[in-house]
Amino acid sequence: MKKRYFVLDAFRGFALVNMILYHALWDIVNMFHVSIPWFKSDAAHIWQQCICWSFILLSGFCWSFGKKKLKNALTVLGASVIITAVTAVFMKSSIILFGVLTLLGSSMLVMIPLDKVLRKLNPYVGLVLFFLLFLATKNISDGFVGIGDKVFFEIPGELYSNYLSAYLGFLFVGFYSSDYFPLVPWIFLFVCGYFLHHIFTRMKLMKHLSAFRCRPLEFLGRHSLILYMIHQPVVYGVLFLVFRFV
Repeated sequence: MKKRYFVLDAFRGFALVNMILYHALWDIVNMFHVSIPWFKSDAAHIWQQCICWSFILLSGFCWSFGKKKLKNALTVLGASVIITAVTAVFMKSSIILFGVLTLLGSSMLVMIPLDKVLRKLNPYVGLVLFFLLFLATKNISDGFVGIGDKVFFEIPGELYSNYLSAYLGFLFVGFYSSDYFPLVPWIFLFVCGYFLHHIFTRMKLMKHLSAFRCRPLEFLGRHSLILYMIHQPVVYGVLFLVFRFV
């Protein structure tokens, strides 16, 4: 019987709850035009980034568990196509192109051949290297590679030209998506999760991931994909009723 790491399920469920709360606030501010100044604060941005980092790192961590890696990647990519199609038809002003599911599915797919190379790296070296790559490419949509205010080099503007470039991380003028996670830099954070998995294995820490249980969060974590797909219309529908009749 396949071993279940309850802490990972609960952590994913916790991240999902935070994501739903964040998107509910996003809808209240952007769809129902309620002024919540805090939502534009640094604290709100940090909260949003923590949610994103949690999902991406956890997905990278769990990638090695999968037995049907190609099927899993295509399933997530298929879900991302459905979300893009639905938002394009019913929520044009909030269309999702190259959102987090596209990023996760693409990363899962890229990792299939990349794993043969990455497994040769010392996981501690790999973690540091790819985290630095993540930091260095965090601003490529703004036209440069660098960390913080330190610019290593500027990227030629010709690369920022079409939807393929936007998918990769070179955001062209006029592109819009209400949920945008390009392959670069975020795939590097996914790979950090992959190396964290190997560090946990090497240090014999995996046993601690079954140390305690929180069944409600575990349930959410085990069904996170379908819940992610349906949460936004459900949240919007509930808020619509609240603002319509309350």
